Amino acid sequence: MSARGSAHGRVNLVGEHTDYNGGLVLPTVIPQQTEMVVERRSDRLIRLRTEARGMAPVEVPLDAIAPRRDWSDHVLGVVDTLRRRGHDLGGFAAEVRSTVPLGAGLSSSAALGVATVRGLREAFALRIDDRDVALIAHESEDQFVGAHVGLMDQLVCSLGREGEALRIDLRDRSTRHIALDRIDMEIAVIDSGIRHQHATGDYQKGRDSGPSSTGRATPGSYNVRRRECEDAARALGVRTLRDVGVSTDTSALSPMLARRVRHVLSENARVDAAVDAIERSDAPTLGDVIKASHASLRDDFEVSLPVIDDIVAAAQRESDVHGARLVGGGFGGSVLVLTRRGAARAVAERIASRSGSLKVVLPAAPR
Repeated sequence: MSARGSAHGRVNLVGEHTDYNGGLVLPTVIPQQTEMVVERRSDRLIRLRTEARGMAPVEVPLDAIAPRRDWSDHVLGVVDTLRRRGHDLGGFAAEVRSTVPLGAGLSSSAALGVATVRGLREAFALRIDDRDVALIAHESEDQFVGAHVGLMDQLVCSLGREGEALRIDLRDRSTRHIALDRIDMEIAVIDSGIRHQHATGDYQKGRDSGPSSTGRATPGSYNVRRRECEDAARALGVRTLRDVGVSTDTSALSPMLARRVRHVLSENARVDAAVDAIERSDAPTLGDVIKASHASLRDDFEVSLPVIDDIVAAAQRESDVHGARLVGGGFGGSVLVLTRRGAARAVAERIASRSGSLKVVLPAAPR
């Protein structure tokens, strides 16, 4: 008998590069999801396959799991994490099916990790709740895959609900569901076609290659940005940048590190401003928050690219758009566009039609 586990992708309304700094985030799940179909085997082999193009099937002995630096690490890492936590697993065959675009900043890797935990939970009758599902998927990503991401993606992929945003405080891991049905807002996501290749995943397409000499976004810079935040926190004598007060003197930091700190502090404030705007059904103010987030990601955190900035600018010239910004880790990926309700698909298609490399991934095209 087959067991199944699934998880939605996500788009983050606001709160970018704050999660690994112990900060605030406000993601919501998207309709696209990843499903893992698992069948137990009588031996101790793991056989994996995926419908994703260019990703070969994998066969690995259960007792000889090690990182392979390919898509299967996101599954094998979960197996390794579960076994280290004392869960009893046997051999299995699994097939991965997904409609979450790879490399578009929509948490394809986290969705795969969460779907894997859920599929194995059902197949092997593991006693794991949905919050632990997120923690296991995150531990796999961090320790086995080597992508030192924050916990936001796994938490929302496991705990998020359609039609709601999830305010997460990564300092204490508390969550609060925020209804989105009373604000004049619809979400569009436009894939730039530029694939980020940092070690956060895209089913492990690329590795960290370090920053450019200019400090501008380059493939692999995600882990570099995280190290910069850690360096800044260490220099300021705090555990994470969440512990830095708004009046803290940052003059001893290099100008670059001071910019990183400024982004994190201001982005945390924008999360609560966004929640307040949503709860007051104030779409224009929410749009202003989104615009300010992009400016900070571009200028202070330096994770945008000129082509992304052009997409954002084109979106913000549309009369039905409240605001737009880079979404995801940066260095490519997608643009989030907040429109008036009912306008998202038309607006996104107009923007995407200006370049053959752009693709509307949300709202999904009608069938």
